[in-house]
Amino acid sequence: MMLAVQSRMARAAVGWGVRELAKAAGVSVDTVSRLEKGETLLPRTVEAIQIALETAGVEFIEENGGGPGVRLRKGSAKG
Repeated sequence: MMLAVQSRMARAAVGWGVRELAKAAGVSVDTVSRLEKGETLLPRTVEAIQIALETAGVEFIEENGGGPGVRLRKGSAKG
């Protein structure tokens, strides 16, 4: 599951603010802010946010010894 820091990194990668992500995910701005503060949300809510970011071109990188992260898919709008 996506971590708070990954959400912040992913938003930066696609050039979105909290409002843009909230709209794309169909959640409130407060919900995105709560996620990015590290508060616990329902798994389906985190999934909706993650799917919105993936649709925008983000790939999530799991913990692999170097820490979790994100990157843009090749050919994405910002990549």
